[in-house]
Order: sequence, then structure tokens, then C-alpha cells
Amino acid sequence: MKILALDTATEACSVALNLDGEVIEHFELSPRRHSRDLLPMVESLLAKAGVTLKQLDAIAFGRGPGAFTGLRVATAMTQGLAYAVDLPVIPVSTLAALAQQAYREQNTSHVLSAIDARMSEVYWGAYKAENGLMTPMLDEQVIAPQLVSAPVIETQWYGIGTGWAFREQMPVTVFDCVTETWPRAYDIALLAAADFTMGKLLPAEQAMPVYLRDKVALKKSER
Repeated sequence: MKILALDTATEACSVALNLDGEVIEHFELSPRRHSRDLLPMVESLLAKAGVTLKQLDAIAFGRGPGAFTGLRVATAMTQGLAYAVDLPVIPVSTLAALAQQAYREQNTSHVLSAIDARMSEVYWGAYKAENGLMTPMLDEQVIAPQLVSAPVIETQWYGIGTGWAFREQMPVTVFDCVTETWPRAYDIALLAAADFTMGKLLPAEQAMPVYLRDKVALKKSER
């Protein structure tokens, strides 16, 4: 199984290859440079691994939620590459990828993912580990920090993502949280492998971003 994963949903830009369970990744913080950096990163990683696009089985991408422009970059790149060599695509939640990162790095089983959504809101999700993969316990949402909630569990929650900069405003309790972290293609590649095994594949034309918020900018009169 060979899966290429892309993510440009936040300030970070990353690509990863899942080669039969072994993942390699290129990750950079490159705000406003995603459209310039993404393809060279893909080409460099494929060359490093000695893999061509035609040898891949699928292309996964961070489908959001996240920044409007960033999501369009990853989606368009995924569609273009998949069309070129007739590959299926696998959309993966960026909130789930954050939760998977927490599980991978901290071995914590219950995770609250939060991404700063601007406009005094956060993208919010709750996840638990099942067989080593993070699965959602709530529908993803965009919400004011003061209104977030989490399911009642017998253990403690761990928080991850830039949205936790609003921790003091959030009416939920975590034993710890990390704010200086972003979704990574590494974890998208891990989650995508499970979807691939279960046959959760889409044709390239169905690669679509998930914004959660219809209104992505305020008018001057609303600021």
C-alpha cells in the first residue's frame, strides 16, 4: 500500500508517504506560501522514496476544517495529481489528524482538537482511540470558545491545536494541552491507510474541502 498525503489547512504545509505502514514526511511552517511550496515538496519526497505517482495506490488530503485558501490548495493539488494517473482520493479530517498526532506522540486516548478559526471561534472536535486510530465522538463544529463542550468520560481529556490558545475561555477540563502544533500529513497518511483498507475511496472529482463555516470573512461594516 502506497499513499501520498497532503495538508495545507493551516499555517503548516506538509506531505507524507505511507509505504506499507512506514511513513516519511516533509513538514514546514510556511504561511501564505502553500501554493508555491506544495508541489516541489511532493516531488522531493517522491524522489527521496524512489516512488513515482503511477506507483501510488491513493492520494489523501486534509479536507478541513481550516483556512479557506489553504484547503483549496490541497484539494486542487490532490485532484490534479489524482487525475494525472487515475488514482482514487481519501479526504481526512484535519481535526482527526490532530487527535491522531496526540495519540501518536503522547499516547493519550481521549483528545479534544481545536484549531483557531479566526473571528473569535474555533474548529472543534472530540476523539477517542479505537484500535490505535482516533474516531470522532462529536460532530465537528465551528463555535465560540465559551460554548465548546465535551462528552463525559471516565478518564481525562487532552487538548491539542492552536484553538487551545483560548483555554481560559473554554468550559471544559483537560489534564494538559499543547497549542503550538498543527495538523500533519504524517497523521493524515495513517488515518488514510485505514480508510483505504475499508474501501473508503473517492474518485478525484469528488475531492472536496470541508469549511464548516459558510461565511469566511467579515464585511467592513461588521468588523
